[in-house]
Amino acid sequence: MKTFAVAMLVVAATLSVIAVADSVNFDNAPVGQAPAGWTATKTGSGNAKWTIEKDDTAPSKPNVLKQSGVAAYPVCFKDDTNLKDGFVEVKFKSISGKEDQAGGVVWRLKDANNYYVARANALEDNVTIYDTMNGRRTERKRANMKVATNQWHTLRVDFQGSHFTVTFDGKKALEWNDEKFKDAGKVGVWTKADSVTAFDDFSYSGS
Repeated sequence: MKTFAVAMLVVAATLSVIAVADSVNFDNAPVGQAPAGWTATKTGSGNAKWTIEKDDTAPSKPNVLKQSGVAAYPVCFKDDTNLKDGFVEVKFKSISGKEDQAGGVVWRLKDANNYYVARANALEDNVTIYDTMNGRRTERKRANMKVATNQWHTLRVDFQGSHFTVTFDGKKALEWNDEKFKDAGKVGVWTKADSVTAFDDFSYSGS
């Protein structure tokens, strides 16, 4: 009975996390504009272009959030989020890019120049975690994983205290510990350089 009770508690805890998770699929947002309630910007120089677009391949039809500009690090974050511990997850599709084909998520974001980011890159076939401080991005850890172009993938980061776990397509990619950004912050999505990337089914939850 004790084992059963423990199992039921685990199930209940899992269901409670699922119940409080927030999700955005962009399907009710006007096409051709940045999503309302999000800050569509970039870190560094260039011109990011974040717009809602129709995509027949979208996991949740019909719309996606697309980045099609060219900037150092385009970033788009949800204004009403403030998470210290929890998770952030997104489905993304790398469409094109000669310099980069990246899709990523950010968490504990203070502003467009200070945040953590994990990204997958279809040109390099790897998943990498970084910190960005005062606009400067520094690589901390990477794992080689196949990231196919023009296919939908799922990227997720679980963050608890100083411990971060990055999952790609349901497989653990890497873990890292850091204490640069300890406070709660916003969550969002990220690309690099000339990456044309589509995002859908953005979800997050605090614990």
